[in-house]
Amino acid sequence: MLRSLPTDFLRLCISCKEEEQAGDEAVVVYVGRGDELSPDAKGRRILSVCSRKGKKGLNQDAAILWEGYGGEEDGLFCGVFDGHGRNGHIISKLVRDQLPPLILGERRELGKQKPVSSAEILDEWNETCASAFRAMDQELMLKPDLDCTYSGTTSVSIMKQGEDLIIANLGDSRAVMAAVSEDGRLEAIQLTTDLKPSVPQEAERIRKSNGRVFALKCEPHIQRVWLPNENFPGLAMARAFGDFHLKNYGVISIPDVSHYHLTDRDLFLVLATDGVWDVLSNEEAVSAVWSGSSSSNEDPSRKLVEAARRAWRSKFPSAKVDDCTAACLFFQERREGISLPRNNKKR
Repeated sequence: MLRSLPTDFLRLCISCKEEEQAGDEAVVVYVGRGDELSPDAKGRRILSVCSRKGKKGLNQDAAILWEGYGGEEDGLFCGVFDGHGRNGHIISKLVRDQLPPLILGERRELGKQKPVSSAEILDEWNETCASAFRAMDQELMLKPDLDCTYSGTTSVSIMKQGEDLIIANLGDSRAVMAAVSEDGRLEAIQLTTDLKPSVPQEAERIRKSNGRVFALKCEPHIQRVWLPNENFPGLAMARAFGDFHLKNYGVISIPDVSHYHLTDRDLFLVLATDGVWDVLSNEEAVSAVWSGSSSSNEDPSRKLVEAARRAWRSKFPSAKVDDCTAACLFFQERREGISLPRNNKKR
Protein backbone atom coordinates (compact mmCIF):
# COMPACT_ATOMS: atom_id res chain seq x y z
CA MET A 1 0.00 0.00 0.00
CA LEU A 2 1.32 3.43 -0.93
CA ARG A 3 2.22 5.48 2.14
CA SER A 4 -0.24 8.35 2.37
CA LEU A 5 0.80 11.96 2.74
CA PRO A 6 -0.43 14.03 5.70
CA THR A 7 -3.08 16.60 4.83
CA ASP A 8 -0.77 19.54 5.51
CA PHE A 9 1.69 18.15 2.96
CA LEU A 10 -0.64 19.06 0.10
CA ARG A 11 1.12 22.19 -1.02
CA LEU A 12 1.57 23.90 -4.36
CA CYS A 13 4.21 26.06 -5.98
CA ILE A 14 3.78 27.73 -9.37
CA SER A 15 6.62 29.63 -10.98
CA CYS A 16 6.03 31.76 -14.05
CA LYS A 17 7.32 35.30 -14.47
CA GLU A 18 4.82 38.00 -15.37
CA GLU A 19 6.75 38.89 -18.50
CA GLU A 20 6.38 35.30 -19.64
CA GLN A 21 2.66 35.52 -20.22
CA ALA A 22 1.55 34.64 -23.75
CA GLY A 23 -0.82 37.34 -24.95
CA ASP A 24 -3.42 37.88 -22.23
CA GLU A 25 -3.22 34.34 -20.86
CA ALA A 26 -0.99 32.88 -18.18
CA VAL A 27 1.25 30.02 -19.24
CA VAL A 28 0.44 27.99 -16.09
CA VAL A 29 -3.01 27.68 -14.53
CA TYR A 30 -4.13 26.02 -11.32
CA VAL A 31 -7.62 24.70 -10.64
CA GLY A 32 -8.29 23.52 -7.12
CA ARG A 33 -9.29 24.28 -3.58
CA GLY A 34 -7.79 27.76 -3.38
CA ASP A 35 -5.07 30.03 -4.63
CA GLU A 36 -1.37 29.25 -4.57
CA LEU A 37 -0.40 27.61 -1.31
CA SER A 38 2.76 28.10 0.71
CA PRO A 39 5.10 25.27 1.72
CA ASP A 40 4.39 23.28 4.85
CA ALA A 41 6.44 23.45 8.03
CA LYS A 42 9.09 21.16 6.56
CA GLY A 43 9.34 23.14 3.36
CA ARG A 44 8.12 20.22 1.25
CA ARG A 45 5.89 20.58 -1.80
CA ILE A 46 3.67 18.03 -3.47
CA LEU A 47 2.83 20.05 -6.60
CA SER A 48 5.40 22.18 -8.35
CA VAL A 49 5.26 23.78 -11.82
CA CYS A 50 7.68 26.10 -13.57
CA SER A 51 7.71 27.57 -17.08
CA ARG A 52 10.41 29.74 -18.61
CA LYS A 53 10.38 31.41 -22.00
CA GLY A 54 13.20 30.56 -24.39
CA LYS A 55 14.87 32.83 -26.94
CA LYS A 56 12.43 32.26 -29.80
CA GLY A 57 9.73 34.81 -28.91
CA LEU A 58 6.52 34.15 -26.99
CA ASN A 59 6.42 31.24 -24.57
CA GLN A 60 4.51 28.59 -26.54
CA ASP A 61 4.36 26.15 -23.62
CA ALA A 62 1.41 25.76 -21.27
CA ALA A 63 0.65 23.74 -18.15
CA ILE A 64 -2.24 22.95 -15.84
CA LEU A 65 -2.71 21.44 -12.38
CA TRP A 66 -6.27 20.54 -11.40
CA GLU A 67 -6.88 19.19 -7.90
CA GLY A 68 -10.22 17.53 -7.20
CA TYR A 69 -10.45 16.53 -10.87
CA GLY A 70 -13.69 14.75 -11.69
CA GLY A 71 -15.19 15.80 -8.36
CA GLU A 72 -13.04 13.24 -6.55
CA GLU A 73 -11.19 14.26 -3.39
CA ASP A 74 -8.05 12.47 -4.57
CA GLY A 75 -8.57 13.25 -8.25
CA LEU A 76 -5.79 15.13 -10.03
CA PHE A 77 -5.13 16.23 -13.60
CA CYS A 78 -1.74 17.51 -14.63
CA GLY A 79 -0.65 18.34 -18.17
CA VAL A 80 2.07 20.16 -20.08
CA PHE A 81 1.66 21.34 -23.66
CA ASP A 82 4.28 22.52 -26.16
CA GLY A 83 2.98 24.66 -29.01
CA HIS A 84 4.70 25.13 -32.36
CA GLY A 85 4.14 27.17 -35.49
CA ARG A 86 2.88 30.73 -35.82
CA ASN A 87 -0.14 30.16 -33.55
CA GLY A 88 1.36 27.53 -31.27
CA HIS A 89 1.18 29.79 -28.21
CA ILE A 90 -2.59 30.12 -28.69
CA ILE A 91 -3.23 26.46 -29.45
CA SER A 92 -1.30 25.12 -26.45
CA LYS A 93 -3.37 27.25 -24.09
CA LEU A 94 -6.68 26.37 -25.74
CA VAL A 95 -5.86 22.68 -25.37
CA ARG A 96 -4.75 23.23 -21.78
CA ASP A 97 -8.09 24.85 -20.95
CA GLN A 98 -10.44 22.62 -22.96
CA LEU A 99 -8.91 19.13 -22.96
CA PRO A 100 -9.37 18.30 -19.23
CA PRO A 101 -13.15 18.96 -19.22
CA LEU A 102 -13.50 17.17 -22.57
CA ILE A 103 -11.88 14.08 -21.05
CA LEU A 104 -14.25 14.30 -18.07
CA GLY A 105 -17.24 14.58 -20.38
CA GLU A 106 -16.21 11.56 -22.42
CA ARG A 107 -15.50 9.59 -19.25
CA ARG A 108 -18.96 10.31 -17.90
CA GLU A 109 -20.54 9.36 -21.20
CA LEU A 110 -19.10 5.89 -20.81
CA GLY A 111 -20.80 5.66 -17.42
CA LYS A 112 -18.32 3.14 -16.06
CA GLN A 113 -17.30 4.41 -12.65
CA LYS A 114 -17.08 1.09 -10.81
CA PRO A 115 -13.65 -0.35 -9.86
CA VAL A 116 -12.21 -2.54 -12.61
CA SER A 117 -9.03 -4.46 -13.31
CA SER A 118 -5.93 -2.75 -14.67
CA ALA A 119 -6.59 -4.10 -18.17
CA GLU A 120 -10.18 -2.83 -18.12
CA ILE A 121 -9.07 0.55 -16.78
CA LEU A 122 -6.71 0.93 -19.71
CA ASP A 123 -9.35 -0.10 -22.26
CA GLU A 124 -11.84 2.41 -20.87
CA TRP A 125 -9.32 5.22 -20.72
CA ASN A 126 -8.08 4.46 -24.24
CA GLU A 127 -11.61 4.94 -25.51
CA THR A 128 -12.16 8.02 -23.34
CA CYS A 129 -8.95 9.77 -24.36
CA ALA A 130 -9.24 8.89 -28.05
CA SER A 131 -12.73 10.44 -28.14
CA ALA A 132 -11.70 13.51 -26.15
CA PHE A 133 -8.57 14.14 -28.23
CA ARG A 134 -10.59 13.76 -31.43
CA ALA A 135 -13.15 16.26 -30.11
CA MET A 136 -10.35 18.66 -29.11
CA ASP A 137 -8.84 18.53 -32.59
CA GLN A 138 -12.28 19.16 -34.08
CA GLU A 139 -12.72 22.19 -31.82
CA LEU A 140 -9.48 23.64 -33.16
CA MET A 141 -10.47 22.94 -36.75
CA LEU A 142 -13.80 24.74 -36.36
CA LYS A 143 -12.34 27.95 -34.93
CA PRO A 144 -12.75 30.43 -37.82
CA ASP A 145 -10.25 32.96 -36.49
CA LEU A 146 -7.45 30.50 -35.67
CA ASP A 147 -5.21 29.09 -38.40
CA CYS A 148 -3.99 25.64 -37.33
CA THR A 149 -2.86 24.57 -40.80
CA TYR A 150 0.79 24.45 -39.80
CA SER A 151 0.51 25.22 -36.08
CA GLY A 152 -0.24 22.84 -33.24
CA THR A 153 0.76 21.51 -29.85
CA THR A 154 1.96 18.39 -28.11
CA SER A 155 0.32 17.14 -24.91
CA VAL A 156 1.36 14.87 -22.08
CA SER A 157 -1.18 14.52 -19.27
CA ILE A 158 -1.80 12.35 -16.25
CA MET A 159 -5.09 11.64 -14.53
CA LYS A 160 -4.60 10.41 -10.96
CA GLN A 161 -7.25 8.71 -8.86
CA GLY A 162 -6.10 6.95 -5.73
CA GLU A 163 -3.02 4.92 -6.59
CA ASP A 164 -3.76 4.71 -10.31
CA LEU A 165 -2.27 6.96 -12.97
CA ILE A 166 -3.51 7.21 -16.54
CA ILE A 167 -0.95 8.79 -18.85
CA ALA A 168 -2.07 10.19 -22.23
CA ASN A 169 0.74 11.24 -24.55
CA LEU A 170 0.68 13.06 -27.88
CA GLY A 171 3.98 14.17 -29.39
CA ASP A 172 7.41 14.53 -27.82
CA SER A 173 6.80 15.87 -24.33
CA ARG A 174 7.57 13.21 -21.73
CA ALA A 175 6.58 11.67 -18.38
CA VAL A 176 9.25 10.16 -16.12
CA MET A 177 8.71 8.46 -12.76
CA ALA A 178 11.35 8.68 -10.03
CA ALA A 179 11.35 5.56 -7.88
CA VAL A 180 13.59 3.89 -5.31
CA SER A 181 15.45 0.86 -6.63
CA GLU A 182 16.07 -2.28 -4.59
CA ASP A 183 19.58 -1.09 -3.77
CA GLY A 184 18.31 2.25 -2.48
CA ARG A 185 19.08 4.38 -5.50
CA LEU A 186 16.86 6.93 -7.17
CA GLU A 187 15.97 5.56 -10.60
CA ALA A 188 14.30 7.19 -13.57
CA ILE A 189 11.54 5.20 -15.27
CA GLN A 190 10.33 6.66 -18.57
CA LEU A 191 6.55 6.18 -18.78
CA THR A 192 6.00 7.56 -22.28
CA THR A 193 7.52 7.16 -25.72
CA ASP A 194 8.61 10.30 -27.57
CA LEU A 195 6.28 10.07 -30.56
CA LYS A 196 8.64 11.41 -33.21
CA PRO A 197 9.09 10.51 -36.89
CA SER A 198 12.23 8.61 -35.87
CA VAL A 199 10.06 5.92 -34.23
CA PRO A 200 9.74 3.16 -36.87
CA GLN A 201 5.98 2.61 -36.40
CA GLU A 202 5.32 6.33 -36.62
CA ALA A 203 7.43 6.73 -39.76
CA GLU A 204 5.72 3.72 -41.37
CA ARG A 205 2.26 5.21 -40.78
CA ILE A 206 3.32 8.56 -42.22
CA ARG A 207 4.90 7.03 -45.32
CA LYS A 208 1.85 4.84 -45.93
CA SER A 209 -0.18 8.06 -45.96
CA ASN A 210 2.19 9.54 -48.60
CA GLY A 211 3.96 11.81 -46.17
CA ARG A 212 7.74 11.89 -46.24
CA VAL A 213 10.17 11.40 -43.37
CA PHE A 214 13.79 12.46 -43.57
CA ALA A 215 16.41 14.56 -41.81
CA LEU A 216 18.14 17.61 -43.19
CA LYS A 217 21.87 17.40 -43.85
CA CYS A 218 22.51 20.18 -41.35
CA GLU A 219 20.73 18.23 -38.55
CA PRO A 220 21.02 14.52 -39.44
CA HIS A 221 19.85 13.43 -35.98
CA ILE A 222 16.36 14.98 -36.32
CA GLN A 223 13.81 13.18 -38.49
CA ARG A 224 10.99 15.41 -39.74
CA VAL A 225 7.64 15.10 -41.53
CA TRP A 226 7.31 16.70 -44.98
CA LEU A 227 4.55 17.09 -47.54
CA PRO A 228 4.63 14.69 -50.53
CA ASN A 229 5.87 17.22 -53.08
CA GLU A 230 7.31 20.04 -50.98
CA ASN A 231 10.17 20.29 -48.53
CA PHE A 232 7.77 21.79 -46.02
CA PRO A 233 6.92 22.09 -43.10
CA GLY A 234 9.44 19.72 -41.47
CA LEU A 235 7.43 18.83 -38.35
CA ALA A 236 9.63 17.20 -35.70
CA MET A 237 6.83 15.13 -34.14
CA ALA A 238 4.54 12.42 -35.49
CA ARG A 239 1.43 13.23 -33.42
CA ALA A 240 -0.04 16.58 -32.44
CA PHE A 241 -3.16 18.65 -32.07
CA GLY A 242 -3.60 20.96 -35.06
CA ASP A 243 -1.17 20.76 -38.03
CA PHE A 244 -4.22 20.01 -40.15
CA HIS A 245 -2.51 20.01 -43.53
CA LEU A 246 -0.35 17.13 -42.32
CA LYS A 247 -3.32 15.16 -40.97
CA ASN A 248 -3.83 13.88 -44.53
CA TYR A 249 -0.28 12.53 -44.51
CA GLY A 250 -0.01 10.44 -41.37
CA VAL A 251 0.27 12.94 -38.51
CA ILE A 252 -2.48 12.00 -36.05
CA SER A 253 -4.06 13.28 -32.82
CA ILE A 254 -4.65 9.83 -31.30
CA PRO A 255 -2.88 9.65 -27.92
CA ASP A 256 -0.76 6.80 -26.61
CA VAL A 257 -2.50 5.87 -23.34
CA SER A 258 -0.96 3.84 -20.54
CA HIS A 259 -1.76 2.86 -16.94
CA TYR A 260 0.63 2.97 -14.00
CA HIS A 261 -0.16 1.71 -10.49
CA LEU A 262 1.72 3.54 -7.76
CA THR A 263 3.65 1.56 -5.15
CA ASP A 264 5.81 2.35 -2.13
CA ARG A 265 8.79 2.67 -4.48
CA ASP A 266 7.40 5.65 -6.39
CA LEU A 267 8.48 9.07 -5.11
CA PHE A 268 7.58 11.65 -7.73
CA LEU A 269 6.59 12.14 -11.35
CA VAL A 270 8.03 14.66 -13.79
CA LEU A 271 6.13 15.94 -16.83
CA ALA A 272 8.12 18.24 -19.09
CA THR A 273 8.27 19.66 -22.59
CA ASP A 274 11.08 18.80 -24.98
CA GLY A 275 12.93 21.98 -24.02
CA VAL A 276 13.94 19.98 -20.95
CA TRP A 277 14.42 16.54 -22.50
CA ASP A 278 16.44 17.76 -25.47
CA VAL A 279 19.31 18.65 -23.15
CA LEU A 280 18.86 16.54 -20.00
CA SER A 281 18.71 12.78 -19.59
CA ASN A 282 15.98 11.22 -17.47
CA GLU A 283 18.54 10.66 -14.71
CA GLU A 284 19.77 14.25 -14.81
CA ALA A 285 16.19 15.48 -14.62
CA VAL A 286 15.15 13.43 -11.58
CA SER A 287 18.43 14.29 -9.86
CA ALA A 288 17.73 18.01 -10.34
CA VAL A 289 14.21 17.62 -8.93
CA TRP A 290 15.47 15.56 -6.00
CA SER A 291 18.05 18.19 -5.08
CA GLY A 292 15.37 20.87 -5.34
CA SER A 293 12.98 19.09 -2.98
CA SER A 294 15.22 19.14 0.09
CA SER A 295 14.63 22.71 1.24
CA SER A 296 11.90 25.31 1.48
CA ASN A 297 14.29 27.67 -0.32
CA GLU A 298 14.19 25.51 -3.45
CA ASP A 299 11.37 24.84 -5.90
CA PRO A 300 11.85 21.41 -7.53
CA SER A 301 10.39 22.28 -10.93
CA ARG A 302 12.30 25.56 -11.08
CA LYS A 303 15.49 23.67 -10.20
CA LEU A 304 14.85 21.36 -13.16
CA VAL A 305 14.06 24.17 -15.60
CA GLU A 306 17.14 26.11 -14.53
CA ALA A 307 19.27 22.99 -15.04
CA ALA A 308 17.84 22.61 -18.54
CA ARG A 309 18.52 26.25 -19.40
CA ARG A 310 22.13 25.91 -18.23
CA ALA A 311 22.49 22.76 -20.33
CA TRP A 312 21.18 24.59 -23.40
CA ARG A 313 23.78 27.33 -23.00
CA SER A 314 26.54 24.78 -22.42
CA LYS A 315 25.70 22.22 -25.12
CA PHE A 316 24.30 24.53 -27.80
CA PRO A 317 25.86 27.97 -27.23
CA SER A 318 24.96 29.17 -30.73
CA ALA A 319 21.36 27.87 -30.63
CA LYS A 320 18.29 29.62 -29.28
CA VAL A 321 17.21 28.21 -25.92
CA ASP A 322 13.81 26.50 -26.20
CA ASP A 323 10.86 27.16 -23.88
CA CYS A 324 11.18 24.92 -20.82
CA THR A 325 8.20 23.79 -18.75
CA ALA A 326 8.10 21.14 -16.02
CA ALA A 327 5.55 19.84 -13.54
CA CYS A 328 6.57 17.73 -10.54
CA LEU A 329 4.10 15.64 -8.53
CA PHE A 330 5.30 14.16 -5.25
CA PHE A 331 3.58 11.05 -3.89
CA GLN A 332 5.48 10.65 -0.61
CA GLU A 333 7.44 12.70 1.87
CA ARG A 334 11.13 12.97 1.10
CA ARG A 335 13.17 9.97 2.20
CA GLU A 336 16.75 10.39 3.32
CA GLY A 337 19.64 8.11 2.39
CA ILE A 338 18.69 7.63 -1.27
CA SER A 339 21.58 7.67 -3.75
CA LEU A 340 21.39 9.43 -7.10
CA PRO A 341 20.39 7.37 -10.17
CA ARG A 342 22.75 5.48 -12.46
CA ASN A 343 20.52 3.46 -14.79
CA ASN A 344 17.92 4.56 -17.32
CA LYS A 345 14.76 2.47 -17.43
CA LYS A 346 11.74 2.66 -19.70
CA ARG A 347 8.42 1.07 -18.86
